[in-house]
Amino acid sequence: MTSTLSRRVFLGATAVAALSLAARPAFAQPRQIKMTMNLSCGRIGVSAGQEEAIALAKSYGFQSIDPDAGYLAKLDDDALAALRDRMKQDGIVWAAGGAPVDFRNDDAKFREGMKALPAYAKALQRAGVDRTGTWLMFGSDELTYREYGALMTGRLREMAEVLGDHGLRFGLEYVGTWSAWSSVQHPWVHTMAETIELIEDIGLPNVGLVLDSWHWYHAQETADDIKALKNEQVVVVDLNDGTEGLDRKAMQDTTRELPAATGVIDVGAFLTALADIGFDGPVRAEPFSAALNAMDNDEAVAATAVAMQKAFAQIKMSE
Repeated sequence: MTSTLSRRVFLGATAVAALSLAARPAFAQPRQIKMTMNLSCGRIGVSAGQEEAIALAKSYGFQSIDPDAGYLAKLDDDALAALRDRMKQDGIVWAAGGAPVDFRNDDAKFREGMKALPAYAKALQRAGVDRTGTWLMFGSDELTYREYGALMTGRLREMAEVLGDHGLRFGLEYVGTWSAWSSVQHPWVHTMAETIELIEDIGLPNVGLVLDSWHWYHAQETADDIKALKNEQVVVVDLNDGTEGLDRKAMQDTTRELPAATGVIDVGAFLTALADIGFDGPVRAEPFSAALNAMDNDEAVAATAVAMQKAFAQIKMSE
């Protein structure tokens, strides 16, 4: 998925990246803020193995990193212990893994994915990872709301059981973009409230939210909606900004900006509300940017670091 940054944003990001290459960004995060700046390489178009991703996170001031279950599974106990020791020394913790099961389509693909899920979950657990997440399909052209909901609830419960058996929390991300959910015959879950109801129907304690500022904005939710949550209800957070000059209904799900790039989305209010509930998990940039994808690894990570720092600086701590 790609998008195009405005010329102004692109040039600004490139200039920032060049500057940051010469002077690594420094950011003093208030001690009261428990959430971590997460470097999620794939979400910013950076192709990097686990070791390189950790090195980039250290260089550019990120505090958490996505785990690569395949890589981690291949490490023997001594190598894994050494990796975790280096991360601890560098002040870097694990963020969240994915949920590599195709639960949105036919049953054969779902069953195939479920066969591989225990080994995946075991690799994450062995490395000390305790969070995973995935996004929800927003509806169906064939199944009604209730039919599709029953199918998804059952499949997600199966996945959550396996993940929970390995000490993993499981976050679910709703898609609030009107142009996405309105494109199907029978729209399904696409708001925070509906996703909370789905989580209640799944009925397992390790299931929570992947909260995305983009979908929060498109669902026309508020800081108060976040403040009504508890920390344990939020597993992982995605952060981005909207496109200038477009109505919500004209925005496309695959066209976003770096956090705090345009001010369309009030990332300050979003992050402040998360800080108020004591959210202690990873916050990752997810801009879907062709311009960012075209940069080399250092430039893209540097530009993302500056954007994240700008967003975090908008957090207003309670007195």
